[in-house]
Amino acid sequence: MLTLLLATAFTTQAQQKHSISGTIKDKKNGEDLIGATISVTQLKGTGTRSNTYGFYSLTLPQGNYELKVSAIGFTTQYISIELNKDIQQDIQLESVSSNLKEVKVKATRKDQNVTDAQMGMTKLNMTEINKIPVLMGERDVIKTMTLLPGIKSAGEGNTGFNVRGGASDQNLILLDEAPVYNASHLLGFFSTFNSDAIKDVQIYKGGMPAEYGGRLSSVLDIKMKEGNDKNYSVSGGLGLISSRLNIEGPIVKEKGSFIITGRRTYVDQFLKLSNKYKDNKLYFYDVNAKANYRINKNNRIFLSGYFGRDKIGVGNAFGIDWGNATGTARWNHVFNSKWFSNTSLIYSNYDYKISIKSGTTDFDITSRIKDINFKHEFNFFPNPKNSIKIGINSIYHTVVPGQVDSKGTTGINDVKLQDRYAWENAIYASNEWKPSEKLSIIYGLRLTSFSALGKGDFYSYDSSGNVTATKTYGSGEFVKTYVNLEPRISASYLLGTSNSVKAAYARNVQNLHLISNSTTTSPTDLWVTSNNNIKPEISDQVSAGYFQNFDDNKYELGVEAYYKTMQNQIDYKNGANTQANDKIEGELLSGKGRAYGIELLLRKKTGRFTGWAGYTLSRTERKINQINNGNWYAARQDRTHDVSLVGMYDLTKRWTISGTWVYNTGNAVTFPSGKYTIDNQVFFSYTDRNAYRMPAYHRLDIGATYTKKRSDRRESSWSFSVYNAYGRQNAYSIDFEEDPNDASKTRAVQTSLFRWVPSITYNFKF
Repeated sequence: MLTLLLATAFTTQAQQKHSISGTIKDKKNGEDLIGATISVTQLKGTGTRSNTYGFYSLTLPQGNYELKVSAIGFTTQYISIELNKDIQQDIQLESVSSNLKEVKVKATRKDQNVTDAQMGMTKLNMTEINKIPVLMGERDVIKTMTLLPGIKSAGEGNTGFNVRGGASDQNLILLDEAPVYNASHLLGFFSTFNSDAIKDVQIYKGGMPAEYGGRLSSVLDIKMKEGNDKNYSVSGGLGLISSRLNIEGPIVKEKGSFIITGRRTYVDQFLKLSNKYKDNKLYFYDVNAKANYRINKNNRIFLSGYFGRDKIGVGNAFGIDWGNATGTARWNHVFNSKWFSNTSLIYSNYDYKISIKSGTTDFDITSRIKDINFKHEFNFFPNPKNSIKIGINSIYHTVVPGQVDSKGTTGINDVKLQDRYAWENAIYASNEWKPSEKLSIIYGLRLTSFSALGKGDFYSYDSSGNVTATKTYGSGEFVKTYVNLEPRISASYLLGTSNSVKAAYARNVQNLHLISNSTTTSPTDLWVTSNNNIKPEISDQVSAGYFQNFDDNKYELGVEAYYKTMQNQIDYKNGANTQANDKIEGELLSGKGRAYGIELLLRKKTGRFTGWAGYTLSRTERKINQINNGNWYAARQDRTHDVSLVGMYDLTKRWTISGTWVYNTGNAVTFPSGKYTIDNQVFFSYTDRNAYRMPAYHRLDIGATYTKKRSDRRESSWSFSVYNAYGRQNAYSIDFEEDPNDASKTRAVQTSLFRWVPSITYNFKF
């Protein structure tokens, strides 16, 4: 693969060539600019973009040139160069400012949605995220992301999401390269990502580049801010249920910086006002921290981390405590004007603990998944037509599926499920190739191996799930290894100056699986690895689309169609025993899946009014021999229609109003089809899996922001919002019970969560 990439990249050089390279930054705060465009005015179609760390490289024949350096929200800069040798040229772009009006900073070209070869990728704008009304005033990356076509919320009060028919566990969520296994606070009402700490958000829902792996459906890649390397500043917000504080500044001016961001809810403080609830717990907190230091012009180091915990408790009777911790240490090195490398050592840990105490009963249930991860990647820029990535990745997984500590309670035995270990490795290579002015291609290959390791007992099962054999492995012994190739390709072809067609194919492999028997993610869902019984999940997705911009790129239209097949999809048997079961694999079934649909997005990007309208028409189905007589059936996350309308309007220089309206078909669910009585006890009977639908969901949210004052160093604002403005009682769950007035009848009882939830937040910066 590497030979092919290099053969494509190198062309015959009729004259001597030299390179200009460097880093592009925001002049105001020193933040690296991702995806800034560098073009050559004398050579149409010749240029490049800065990478994730702001680094760029451009190789040209010897001569005199004018470079145009631009990023949306920044003043375009023209640089004249005499290229008779390799040149290092760092560039600082100045933010556009006019009467101190708000600047929408995006590091993307106006027509990138048309010209970029990458298919199914969206970059979220943090300014838009901060304006969109959300539940209880908490600005939320994931909730905003689910307003895009092809990305569906897992349900009200849940931060899980489904991408193009995939389950919630089939999304790779990265925070500064560290996997986040549970991206939720307060059982899913808020996400773990504090928007004050976030610099860049990209979501890939198809044709993801070869450097990403380990999940079937999508990649959510979140980069944290690096901190201001010129001045110290403090910012934050005070809300009805939570507050935020952000501190940033230089370690050494223009050489290093830091940022620390914290957030905490204080619902528990209000509970203390009531004698009935004063001993209850209901809060979360999280901290993001990052520091970087430029050792010299060729070397830079980064340290970043996240720590968050949730605590929910009802006196001493019940408590649940869960959280994530991540850490990333990175080293950027510039070898020369064409070679750039990034080396990362990454740590990720997710754990939970459930405590139950009632009378003489007192026990804890705990579980954990932990990763230690090494990643090394080279970026090679041989010429303006090629940009090559080559890398390796090695992850050691430790899964503690659960243990019960009875604390001496009579009648409850200590249970310790066997810890599981695995070693996951990958090598990959990709090339972003522009063979002509109209055609752009990104192609690559990822080779993965996944090994289930000892120590422990591993079982074999018959078709009924009974154990037929047991084999014991020592520590570090290889139990089963799977090797898979994952080819990826995405291409765009310009039909004119403002429209294009695109197509993509990607194979993805997943070896970590979340075992859940509900439609939404829960802190107690069980992670398992591929092993001698559970095979890797494999997906093959093809997609194609048409993209058109109008009115000097003010409006953009995108239409994408996709078809995805999935192998080795896991589901529970009917009546499966899921509680503290060391032989859970005997309760699982395996089959295949398919997902297909069409997505439409119409967006207005500039002017006083901005926003978008999105629509998805899709189906997601499974086929497992022992479920529904081996017929295709709707997956739990299947929704036929999904609509989102988002609008933001600058009413005056100080007032901005916004609103969102969403509608979607209800999830597929399994409801009882009848009932029977045994010994005067009523039991419900079930037939086909997921043969019914929850009621359709729709909701209107409205918001307004008042900017009190703004200067280069100080600003403050008030944000007001109403979630579910017309008070729709959407179904969170539907339970069935006997009618107390007529035992021959059954009634459905609907539970709804939120009606008319107002919020107010004060934001400040100085």
